[in-house]
Amino acid sequence: MQVQRSLDATFAALADPTRRAILARLALGEATVSELAAPFSISQPAISRHVRVLADAGLLVQRVDGTRRPCRLAPEALGELDAYLGQLRRALEHNYERLDALLEEQALAASDKGGRR
Repeated sequence: MQVQRSLDATFAALADPTRRAILARLALGEATVSELAAPFSISQPAISRHVRVLADAGLLVQRVDGTRRPCRLAPEALGELDAYLGQLRRALEHNYERLDALLEEQALAASDKGGRR
């Protein structure tokens, strides 16, 4: 149940394009909230709220450096999401393998019928 709650928070955080842009920026390295706010036409308090949502979802962490609070991507931030998507990917691949087998079986059956005429 905890994993589900964590995934829900992750998906909710990633649903917003501003938060995805913040994460993309943090993929380049640490940044303060004011540095994160620079490219956006929204206020710094609004960016701070986005940062809080990302932190609550476990996607970023902030550290205290004097009066600065640099943000960075959280280590293993997307681990649960990656595991979830991997599970879905394996299920999808299994379904395609079953479909391929069925199509091959039908093709063989059709060629056997065609050869008996």
